[in-house]
Amino acid sequence: MARIELRDITHIYNQGKKETCALHGLNLVFEDGVAGALLGPSGCGKTTLLNILSGLVRPTSGRVFFGDRDVTDLPTENRNIAQLFQFPVVYDSMNVYDNLAFPLRNRKISETDVDTRVQEIAELLDLSNVLSLRPKQLGPGERQLVALGRGVVRKDTDVILLDEPMTQIDPHKRWFLRRKLCKVQSKLGVTMIYVTHDQYEALTFAEKVAVMRDGQVIQADGPEDLYDNPQSPFIGYFVGTPGMNLLDCAVQGGKLLFHDFHLDLSNSSIAIPLTEGEKLLFGIRPEFVHCSPSERSDWISTKVKLIENMGEYWVLTLQIGETLIKCRTSKEYSYAEGQDVWAGLLSEAGKAKIYRNNKLVS
Repeated sequence: MARIELRDITHIYNQGKKETCALHGLNLVFEDGVAGALLGPSGCGKTTLLNILSGLVRPTSGRVFFGDRDVTDLPTENRNIAQLFQFPVVYDSMNVYDNLAFPLRNRKISETDVDTRVQEIAELLDLSNVLSLRPKQLGPGERQLVALGRGVVRKDTDVILLDEPMTQIDPHKRWFLRRKLCKVQSKLGVTMIYVTHDQYEALTFAEKVAVMRDGQVIQADGPEDLYDNPQSPFIGYFVGTPGMNLLDCAVQGGKLLFHDFHLDLSNSSIAIPLTEGEKLLFGIRPEFVHCSPSERSDWISTKVKLIENMGEYWVLTLQIGETLIKCRTSKEYSYAEGQDVWAGLLSEAGKAKIYRNNKLVS
């Protein structure tokens, strides 16, 4: 098992006379035995970083450590890693048993020890009943489990890298496969790094999620901290469904002035010093926007523009002039599009976030 540390990683792709900087002085640590994730939109540098970890790409500058070992210049085969791709890499010419046994036989391990280890991993992955089948006889999820089994069957595997492994899996089967990944990671204590653009996959799998944008790690934290205390507006909007409401405002006379309304700060929980006239960004998650069909003197008058039925709750799009605000509310009340309602944005202590120069200050 290995602690992963990336120090000042920069990578530049050269395409003729054009240079593209994929990673910018990136620093990141995943502790030994952690379930980690790299999360971000397409083009943010996730795959480049994964390829640097695997040894397929050597960084332009910076160093990569597995534990105390500098692996920056080591080829892939000397890094003791396993990697799962979008399409499972398995041998269709072999049955499941021989696929799992192959890495061990390559190391000249005795057949008795091979059988013991294969049976152990097969039981862990619920593959015991399909050991005699060929991978082509299995579904995509089971094939991916066979590929995972080949990676963990070796006891010297330090790191498992997963490159969007759910892409080819039916949505209703992804939960099953993700549960198996979590079970293997917990049982074996192996360091796993899961790469995805899907926030749900990252947050339900990983103990530590590094959110990336434009070749940098914006925030690396546990799922709860990413959600409750997003350190940048990008995190607030990217993590969460719907994302955080983000509204430009300015400080004037003890109030936050927005384009179409204002909030009185005298009774709010925002305790940071605010400079008269400064421009800020106000963020609040939809579930902390309180909504009432009854008039509240200290709330904002709005109109329901759109109603989305999410099963257990409503997501309302509220309109104040040209400003749109998302509100997640229970089905205790029914609403109609075009209805006048009142919204409270400072009703819960500490739930509103203030950003100054794209950095969280409250």
